[in-house]
Amino acid sequence: MSALEPRDAEADTDTAGDLAGRPGPRAVADDTKGSLLDPAHRALSIGIVSVVLLIAFEATAVGTAMPVAARELNGVSLYAFAFSAYFTTSLFAMVLAGQWSDRRGPLAPLTAGISAFAAGLLLSGTAGAMWLFILGRAVQGLGGGLVIVALYVIVGRAYAEHLRPAIMAAFAASWVVPSVVGPLAAGTVTEHLGWRWVFVGIPVLVVFPLALALPAIRRTASGPADPAVPVAPWDRRRIRLALGLSAGAALLQYGGQELRWLSLLPAVAGAALLVPTSRGLLPRGTWRAARGLPSVILLRGIAAGAFIAAESFVPLMLVTQRGLSPTLAGLSLALGGLTWALGSWIQARPWTEPYRERLVVLGMVLVALAIAVAPSVLITAVPVWVVAAAWGVGCLGMGAVISSTSVLLMKLSAPAEVGANSAALQISDGLSNVLLLAAGGAAFAALGGGAVGHAVGSHASTGSHPAAFAAVFLPMAGVAAVGAWVATRLHAEGRPGISESR
Repeated sequence: MSALEPRDAEADTDTAGDLAGRPGPRAVADDTKGSLLDPAHRALSIGIVSVVLLIAFEATAVGTAMPVAARELNGVSLYAFAFSAYFTTSLFAMVLAGQWSDRRGPLAPLTAGISAFAAGLLLSGTAGAMWLFILGRAVQGLGGGLVIVALYVIVGRAYAEHLRPAIMAAFAASWVVPSVVGPLAAGTVTEHLGWRWVFVGIPVLVVFPLALALPAIRRTASGPADPAVPVAPWDRRRIRLALGLSAGAALLQYGGQELRWLSLLPAVAGAALLVPTSRGLLPRGTWRAARGLPSVILLRGIAAGAFIAAESFVPLMLVTQRGLSPTLAGLSLALGGLTWALGSWIQARPWTEPYRERLVVLGMVLVALAIAVAPSVLITAVPVWVVAAAWGVGCLGMGAVISSTSVLLMKLSAPAEVGANSAALQISDGLSNVLLLAAGGAAFAALGGGAVGHAVGSHASTGSHPAAFAAVFLPMAGVAAVGAWVATRLHAEGRPGISESR
């Protein structure tokens, strides 16, 4: 996913179309006509948006059921692991998906990813212990990592540059219905049938996107980018780096959660693995916010990591500190789906293009404010609807930021580097999620967060530990504020592309 010297196999994702007439990126790059729903794109657009719809429904529904699942499995102290395990395994899957897509096309990794995603849900839904539940989330992460990179490769191959902001906006819009329906449905199922049915029931939705998306992908984006070019061998070095990155993230999380002197050993070992592996997988200059593409990739990680780390604790905070039911706690995030789609729609308007960097800076400011305001509900005099309003504002900013970073990445990448750089964007996203969830989870546990478990599922706000939640939200607001500064460095000086960052 990064730009490497020499260019690796993933860098060939964005080459010309095949000799059988299937359009590749260069074939569509000069096409200024068409739309997402024209005859050439209709089936593909509906199919891949349906895949995102499935992922969105899972995320909103599972987040609603998670507090009750953690309590019944006696695992509230490991609550952050249930989220970070997903991102840990997805780091490896993203690199694997990049090379797999370059060698054989995105169809196979997409199919395998959806299958693994469903298998992980079933494993979590039938778990009898928290460690099995976390294992299921890890399997989900493998599937999710394969799917997200495969989708980016599909977009890079099948859509002209002028259509890419629109398909990114469509991805964001597909979160609207799940954001409203998901928490209500998951909360109702959790309260009346049990949390397990939320996990076991979702895999049924796999059938629709498989039936709709795969035939269209097979026609438009399957196979190598250019069958006339010999298939590049697997880049074993990158595979090893990806394994090291995932292992380092797992060790760092474990060390942060244990809160014992001996836990410093795995934490230090994890950090020692993360430093060289992340440097090998991300473009040079990423960690120092070099102008242009490195800052785009860094910003994606900062925005996603800070927001997800904070959002993961919102339902738990409302259930344990304010006595809300799982349904109401989940619905507090429902407005975010609408405003996220609105933010993504705004960035896709042609008149916003000259102001894209300014729009991203404003978006990060909104994210920082939302995360800082959310824990105000720990004060009983503050009404709980403040969280819903704040999260709506934050999601508006995230919609503009996340879609814009995807658009900027393709704009700043040379044609032959879009695939590799798309993988780098996703690694930054996933790695930041792991690191910030681990940090937030450690702070939460250190300040007594595990003791709130007996309040989950009740309507009484007993077991109050407001400091544990404040220790998650306030630092994440600070991270988002740093992201606002990084957003001022997205403009690349000189020729677009990654080469100037080296």
